[in-house]
Amino acid sequence: MKTQNILLDKSLLFAARIVKLHRYLLKEKHESIIAKQIIRSATSIGANANEAVYGISKADFISKLQISLKETAETEYWLRLLILSEYISEKEGESLLTDCLEIKRLLISSLNTSKQNNMS
Repeated sequence: MKTQNILLDKSLLFAARIVKLHRYLLKEKHESIIAKQIIRSATSIGANANEAVYGISKADFISKLQISLKETAETEYWLRLLILSEYISEKEGESLLTDCLEIKRLLISSLNTSKQNNMS
């Protein structure tokens, strides 16, 4: 399953965790609105990062990573809301947030590198 790309690997594993969270929110908590929002944004992170790898230009690559970063920020918001509203435990929420923030750092690093290389 490893792709030799830490961002793609981590975003896929994170998306799988969010799919499980989505299932839990629907079945156990009967919460559909936030569940729908978080699964959309969280799964979009990796989908856009994967698209970036196959971008037709450096600008396309950067654009897709920027979309991934925006989706990461949205996912972070939904996770914080789920914790504050007590739909998920603080422990579970913090674990998911840690993963989300790690992906965010990877995206920022990749974007900074790409932008610097684009200016050279």
